[in-house]
Amino acid sequence: MKALLAIKCKEDLLEDQIVLPEMLNEYQIDSIAFGTYQIHCVATYNSGHHLWISQKLFDQLLLPYEGKIHVFVHEKTLHLGPLIGIFTAGFTSSILRPIGERSVFFSKLLATERKVGAYMFLFGANHINWEEGTMVGYLFTESGWCKKTLPFPHVVYDRLPNRRTERHRLLSSTRERIQKEYAIPWFNPGFFDKWDIHQKLRIEERIVPYLPETINTVSIQTIEEYLAKHPFVYLKPKNGSLGFGVYKIIYNREDELYYVRYKNEHFVNKLLRFSNLEPLLSHVFKNKELSSYLVQQGIPLLKKDDSFIDFRVHTNKNEKGEWQVSALAAKLSGKGSITTHANSGGIIKTIPEIFEEEQEQKTVIEKLNVASLLISNAIDTHLPGFIGEIGFDFGIDKDNKVWLFEANSKPGRSIFYHPKLRNEDILTRKLSIEYAVYLTEKTIKHPEGVFT
Repeated sequence: MKALLAIKCKEDLLEDQIVLPEMLNEYQIDSIAFGTYQIHCVATYNSGHHLWISQKLFDQLLLPYEGKIHVFVHEKTLHLGPLIGIFTAGFTSSILRPIGERSVFFSKLLATERKVGAYMFLFGANHINWEEGTMVGYLFTESGWCKKTLPFPHVVYDRLPNRRTERHRLLSSTRERIQKEYAIPWFNPGFFDKWDIHQKLRIEERIVPYLPETINTVSIQTIEEYLAKHPFVYLKPKNGSLGFGVYKIIYNREDELYYVRYKNEHFVNKLLRFSNLEPLLSHVFKNKELSSYLVQQGIPLLKKDDSFIDFRVHTNKNEKGEWQVSALAAKLSGKGSITTHANSGGIIKTIPEIFEEEQEQKTVIEKLNVASLLISNAIDTHLPGFIGEIGFDFGIDKDNKVWLFEANSKPGRSIFYHPKLRNEDILTRKLSIEYAVYLTEKTIKHPEGVFT
């Protein structure tokens, strides 16, 4: 049983008393739980729609504040939640900006909790008291950021900022311990590996047509073979993000020269010319490992105003644990750039801003929706763990065929800078919390089965 109730603390109740709406009388509740804390209680009932809790129980459960929250009933226990812990790194000593530049994003995310009915807090590996079974969490309230001691959460939402941080021994051991010792679901764990995703998606026949030809062996021979079949190729880092380390190689058959476009370490777009591939690769991989790259077929994309277009699609799981498309936008490449990323001068546009005809807009949206939901379910099937959101980069070629360029487990949010995508921005945050509600209910009812 699940319901949304307003929780209120009442001082004139007996120390172990709670007052529930009459509709819950049949469940014979004798204990109340919040996160990993569970306490005996005496339940009484009235005709209202509030949950009244004694001051002592409110304090013992470490409830952060009054407000609307979901309640779940299982085996005579009333569970309040979800209590969602957002695991990240990079904390500062400032309570005004506890997570540095990312504090603004997290404040928006946590401010969404009351629209759904949840408690959310930020925490890092050093905020855990393993002996007491508590965490010092950062909450965002109407008065700004504050710190409060809380029980271990129902679920953990992984928002580690990058791959290097994720590999840190303390952070990885914290994740393992929370999952193994406390059986707490940890969703969106880990960054995707491009080659691993490509290999797993190739298993699905319906998805193969969306995949550019790709190989994880970078050599003069493989590049030559790809250039013989395709107008250009990309060299991409298997674990790259934001377009860093991507190289576009073009062979001009008339002058028999190879051209390479890329962004250097100073974020300047470069175009270099070579008479053959050997010096090109020597230049490109001067301080890089060939084994960390893959070769991918280049796709001649649709263009607008001399800029090529690709598309970002966000998918999220909802309160039923089902995938839905939550945001869709177009991205135009910056001048001289091989990617559409904002840090390379890329520009965000809505679909109507790219396609003038209404029917064309509908066709593009439908194609991208079908592709993204199909691939979301495939990734979810073939990868371990709980995946709650994915960001896709798609292209559409001159024959209106859709291609998958990349899937991101921790998608960037640059598309939401566009003023007409504000509702999508809110929806993606809201759905992340709704998925946590879904995981919480599953964990409460099937504490062992949720992992199978």
